[in-house]
Amino acid sequence: MEQLEFKFEGTAKAKFDQYDNENPHLYELFKRFAFEAIESGREYFSAEAIINRVRWETMLTGNDEYKINNNYKPFYSRKFMNEFPQYNNFFRTRTSKAD
Repeated sequence: MEQLEFKFEGTAKAKFDQYDNENPHLYELFKRFAFEAIESGREYFSAEAIINRVRWETMLTGNDEYKINNNYKPFYSRKFMNEFPQYNNFFRTRTSKAD
């Protein structure tokens, strides 16, 4: 018996890039909250906590609820650290599809 092969449309990176391009304000919030954590004296912080804060802000202060896929956390954290290499180790990372 031959095993079925499933193919999914687009890679995780391509899906993130499309979502990020369609919702640039979410990355702006991610950066704002990351810098708040940095300015508070944190040496490192959780991308998950920041994503949840973005969710909180968009649900309570915005007109829309933005659904952020948990799979995008590593992409947001790496995007931030690539853009601001002085904070290259601010988010603890594991091997991910975002690498």
